[in-house]
Amino acid sequence: MINIDSLFNREVIITGRLFCFGLGFSSLALAESLLPKGWNISGTCRGGDRQDAIKAKNIPTCLFDGSRSTPEISKAVSLATHLLITIPPQPSGDVVLENFSEEISQASHLQWIGYISSTGVYGDARGEWVVETSPLRGSTDLNRRRVEVESAWLKMGKDHGLPVMIFRCVGIYGPGRNLLVSVQQGRARRIDKPGLVFSRIHTEDLAQTLEASMKNPQPGEIYNVSDDFPCPPAEAVEYACGLLGVEPPPLVPYENADLSPTARGFYNTNKRISNKKIKDELGVKLRYPDYRSGLNALFKDF
Repeated sequence: MINIDSLFNREVIITGRLFCFGLGFSSLALAESLLPKGWNISGTCRGGDRQDAIKAKNIPTCLFDGSRSTPEISKAVSLATHLLITIPPQPSGDVVLENFSEEISQASHLQWIGYISSTGVYGDARGEWVVETSPLRGSTDLNRRRVEVESAWLKMGKDHGLPVMIFRCVGIYGPGRNLLVSVQQGRARRIDKPGLVFSRIHTEDLAQTLEASMKNPQPGEIYNVSDDFPCPPAEAVEYACGLLGVEPPPLVPYENADLSPTARGFYNTNKRISNKKIKDELGVKLRYPDYRSGLNALFKDF
């Protein structure tokens, strides 16, 4: 158990108090950017080795399995200035809203609420560019649930005057989770589907986008978070193999590929994600505008 009173010691001068529902890949990237700036950060996890790894970063955790609220988390929410929600929708809906909507609606200190969604909500755009106002055609159960949960969070913000913002992210990569790791572990594949492109975002660029929004909250806004360079997935795999000096895996026609239902869902949607809004409205300047610059940086520490 953590001592919430000690976490949020009001005598300590800090920039803000961020509580993350889901201390995972994206949340930890933001935490690592904010901690050196004096932020007080904590959040939820499911326990096990992940909890130990998070504690090693001096980030206190609260156990949450999605089934019930706890006094510990409720108090943390009541004292937070910023909330980040990265837990994906469940068949029942959004577990954060189900368990903590009352506490969030009454949290007087909240200056920013960020909900991490996915560009999967757009479904297939046949390779065309999509913006935040493009039609939502999510074709999987998960992405249809994402659309519903986005609406629920925006309604919460409108009904209670809360600063809720939605961030629709493409494939997120960074240290420990990237194509270099996949190639090294023999998991990378080159699937050939002519005309198909994927978009990506480095964790550092996602973190700086969230931080820019924290500095300039625009309640009710939705932002696409993506790099500048959608490309065929096989192309990025080939580049990673080149950095590592290994032969690329064989090129497999999409029709012959043995793909899981989730993976096949990715390959059945084709779109180019516009990031113009985060640049124009939040002033984001991407550190890694394409997969090459991102993989080059990761390779230096690989």
